[in-house]
Amino acid sequence: MAEIDRLRQAARLYGILPDYEDVQGRRQYASREALVRLLGILGAPLAGEDDLPEVLRAGRAAIWQRPIEPVLVAWDGHLSAPLRLPAAGGGRVSGLLRLESGETQAWSRRGQDLAILRAQTVSGVAYVLRQLALPGPLPWGYHELVVECGKIRATAMVISAPRLAYADWCEGPRSWGVFLPLHALHRQSSWGAGDFSDLAALMEWVAQQQGHVVATLPILAAVDIAKDPSPYAPTSRFFWNEFYLDLAQIPELQRSPKARRLLGSIAAGDEVRRLRRARLVDYGRLMGLKRRVLERLSEAFDAVPAERRAALAEYCREHPAALAYARFRAAQERRREDWPRWPDRLRRGRLESGDFDESVFRYHLYAQWQTEEQLRAAVRRADELRLRWYFDYPLGVSRNGFDVWREPELFALDAFSGAPPDEFFTQGQNWDFPPLHPERLRETRYEYFIAALRCQLRHAKSLRFDHVMGLHRLYWIPSGMEATDGAYVRYRMDELMAILVLESHRHGAAIVGENLGTVPPEVDRAITRHGLCGMYVVQYELQPDRRRPLRPIRAAAAASLNTHDMPTFRSFLEGRDADDRVKLGLIDAREAARSRGKRARQRRALVQMLRRKGLLEAGADDPASVTEASLMLLAASPAGTLLVNLEDLWGETRQQNTPGTGPRERPNWRRRSRYSLEEIIRNETVAKTLARVAEGRK
Repeated sequence: MAEIDRLRQAARLYGILPDYEDVQGRRQYASREALVRLLGILGAPLAGEDDLPEVLRAGRAAIWQRPIEPVLVAWDGHLSAPLRLPAAGGGRVSGLLRLESGETQAWSRRGQDLAILRAQTVSGVAYVLRQLALPGPLPWGYHELVVECGKIRATAMVISAPRLAYADWCEGPRSWGVFLPLHALHRQSSWGAGDFSDLAALMEWVAQQQGHVVATLPILAAVDIAKDPSPYAPTSRFFWNEFYLDLAQIPELQRSPKARRLLGSIAAGDEVRRLRRARLVDYGRLMGLKRRVLERLSEAFDAVPAERRAALAEYCREHPAALAYARFRAAQERRREDWPRWPDRLRRGRLESGDFDESVFRYHLYAQWQTEEQLRAAVRRADELRLRWYFDYPLGVSRNGFDVWREPELFALDAFSGAPPDEFFTQGQNWDFPPLHPERLRETRYEYFIAALRCQLRHAKSLRFDHVMGLHRLYWIPSGMEATDGAYVRYRMDELMAILVLESHRHGAAIVGENLGTVPPEVDRAITRHGLCGMYVVQYELQPDRRRPLRPIRAAAAASLNTHDMPTFRSFLEGRDADDRVKLGLIDAREAARSRGKRARQRRALVQMLRRKGLLEAGADDPASVTEASLMLLAASPAGTLLVNLEDLWGETRQQNTPGTGPRERPNWRRRSRYSLEEIIRNETVAKTLARVAEGRK
C-alpha cells in the first residue's frame, strides 16, 4: 500500500477528511504535511510516516476494544446501540439505566439473543458487533447507561431527544422582523453606540410596525473590545459585554455621589459629545468612560441596601463561574499580557488573591451582574411586546479568553478554525480561534457545549447557530500553516444535533442553522430531518438564469437579502464589491470584470422575475425599487420569518464587516448607523416599506 494511502486511512480513523468537494464541485485533497500535523494534534502516536502501520493497527484495535460508544442517541426515546464484545465471550449482558430524574431501570439479555451485525479479528482477537436495543421510549433528557458482560464493564451518556426541534415561527405564522447590530444602533441620547435601552426602544418601534423579531449580533464579553470588537471572538460564551450597559438604569447610581459627579462633569460631557459626533464607534473611549462610572458604583456597593447585596449573592449562586471569570479578568489586567504567557500556576487556572487587584475583581463581578440584570429586563420587555429576540451563537471563542484558559483541554490549541479557499476568499480564511476537540468533548459528555447553549437559550426565543456545518465538520489549519493548507475534521453530528434539539424544546426556542457557504449535503439533510430552520439569503441564491434566478423558498427558513458579512444590497446590485475585492488584493482586474458581468446578468434576471410577478413596474430598475420589490418577494414567500436589514432601506453602501480583513483595511464592527433611531422612525420610505412587508406577511 502506498504511504499516502496509509496516511489517508489513518486520517479517516482519527476523524480527518483527507479530501472534500469545494463549492465548484471540484475534489480537493489535503496535503501530506497537513494530515501528519492534524493527526498529531488529534493524539495519534505518529512521529513519522514509518509509524503509520502501527497507528492504523492501534486505532482499529481501540475501536473494537471499546464495548459501547461513550455517547449514545435515543431519537424519540428509542435506543438501539452497537455493542462490541469478544467472540469467545458469552453469557448474559446486563445493564442499568440511570435516568436524569434519578430513577433507575435494570435489564438483562442473553448474549446470543442480540443480533450480530459484523465480526472482526483485530490484533489476533475475534470480536462481534451486536445490536443492543432497550425498551422505550425513554423520557427526554441526559441519562447514563452501564453495561456489563462478564469482566467487561462500560458506561455511556444517553441523549434522549425528540427527533424534531422546537418550531414556532419556523413552521407557524409567517413572521418578520428587523436586523441592526447593537453597536450601530443609536439614539440622540446615546453615547455614540447602542445600549440595552436603545434596544428596548427599537423593540417598541418594531412592535408598533406589527413586527415579531429583532435580530442582533452576539453580545458576549470581549477579550479587549478596544483592540478587537468582533462579536465572533468573545472571551467566553457564558458572560455578556458590559459595553452595552445603560448606566442610567443602574439602581446604585442614585446612591453614589462620586459616580454622579463624574457623569455631571464638564470633561464627561465633552467626551459624550465627541463620541456622538464620531462616524465610527470608539470602543476604547466609550468603554473607558463607562468603566470609570462602574468602578465608582462597585466601590460603593457595600453601602447599598441588604436586598441589593442579596441579589448579587443570588446571581453568584446562579452563575458559579462568575467569580472565576472576574478573577481571570482582574489577573489579565494586572499582568497586561495574554494568559498563555502567564507563569505555569496561573496558566493552569490556579489564581490566588495576590494575583489580582481586589477592586478590579469587584468591578468585573459587578459589571457582569448588572449586564445580566439589564439583559433580563430587555428579554422581559420583548416578552411583553410578544417579540422574539433573535440571538446569535458564535462558532468560536478567543484563544486568549476565559473559556480556553478555564478548560484548555477541550480545545485544539495547535490549530486554527477557518474555511478553505472559495470564490470570495481565494486564499481561504483563518478565523484565529482554536477549534473544540471532538473526542475530548465526548469524553466530558458535552458539558461545555450544553452549558454554553443554555446560557444563550435562557434569554433567546430564537437562536441563530453560526456555521451550523461545524456540527458535522470544521476546517482546521495547523499552527504555522496557511489557510490553503488545512483539512476538515469530523464531529459527531448526531450527538451534537440531539443536544441542540433537546435544549430547543426545554427552552421553547427555535433554532436557525447558518448553512451558507461550503455545506455538505448531509448537513442540509440533517437540518430538514430535525426541523431546524435553514437560512435563505438572496445574495447567495441569485443566479444569472432568467428562467429560474432563485430557488424556491422553504417554509422552514429565515429569509433575508443579505447578512452582516455581505455587501449591502445596493452595493451588491451595483457590483461595488468587485472593486472592493480588487483593492483588497483578493482578485485581479480581469476577475473583477468577470464578476461585474456576472452581477449584471444576475441583476437583469432578478429584475425580470420581479416584473413577471408584478412586484416591479416596467422601467423601474433603480436599486431602491429593486430592493423594495425583492423584500416584497420574500414577504410573500412561505419562509417562516423574514429579516429586514434596516440599512438596506435607505440604500446604505458601507458594509458592516468584510471577512478576511483587519482594522487597517476596514473598520469592521465599528460603523454606526447612518441615521439615529429617531430619524429612522421618521423616515417615510422606511415606514412605507415596512408597512408593505407587514401586509405581505399576512
